[in-house]
Amino acid sequence: MPHTMSRMGDVLAGFHAAWEFESDSVLIRYERGIRTPKLFQSLGERRIPLSALAGVTLTPGKRGTVVLRAEPRPGADPLMEAAAGQLKEGCDPYRLVLPAEREVLAEYYADELRSRLLPDADEPAERFLVPAPEVPLSFKAYDGKASFDGKTVHYRWFWTGASSAKWKAGDQSFPVAELSGVEWRSPEAFEGHLRLLRRDGEAQPAQADQDPAAVVFGLGYGPVHESLPFAAAVLAAVRERGSMAAVPASAPRRDPADIAERIRHLGELHQAGLVTDEEFSVKKAELLAEL
Repeated sequence: MPHTMSRMGDVLAGFHAAWEFESDSVLIRYERGIRTPKLFQSLGERRIPLSALAGVTLTPGKRGTVVLRAEPRPGADPLMEAAAGQLKEGCDPYRLVLPAEREVLAEYYADELRSRLLPDADEPAERFLVPAPEVPLSFKAYDGKASFDGKTVHYRWFWTGASSAKWKAGDQSFPVAELSGVEWRSPEAFEGHLRLLRRDGEAQPAQADQDPAAVVFGLGYGPVHESLPFAAAVLAAVRERGSMAAVPASAPRRDPADIAERIRHLGELHQAGLVTDEEFSVKKAELLAEL
């Protein structure tokens, strides 16, 4: 019987992570060792549906290693969407670094994964397919503490770091329903910050330290392994809310007896001259449409 990836439990272990291959997904378990990137440790494990992948590569690595990498489809993973290409190579959760002697085995699994990619794998995903980091989440930025319970983002300002503009605005709460997105700028870059984008389109200050909808990072404040999963969870909640709002809820069917009673009452108003002929016709048509 040929060895296939559909056999549950096949594991390929590398440095800092191990990939377990299943029929419809890859379960990535990250090590908790002292040398493991903190982002990996905070993620713990992630299940990546094969439907979320665009491709698979195997390339030579540094110092006698090979690198197996799964390429996520654009729009499939909230973590990678929030990161927007800012993650350093060593913190890429889709890379598995292996000793060079495992190259043949890695090539086998790369071929198996490629054979299972969907026909539309090279197209952006219409919705997030990879689960977002679990809430509640919080982290300390330079000028305040950010927390998210799944429904609302809260900012509580620190008197030692917050600007006078933020102190004047006061502590902030942002329901997911009021947000259109998230802007994450890595704390490892100049002017790193987390900014919440408002659905109402209200103009926001260009400088994050003046924007009550943003927290700014600093040395040791808003580290990648805390602020990026936070940003991903908020982004996923915003997208989920948006997709739910985009699908109109089907109106419940009214009781025919209730409709008949309302039409009778409408007729009485019409006969009494309180409703015009046109208003009577329009409203009666609306009520009949609810049946």
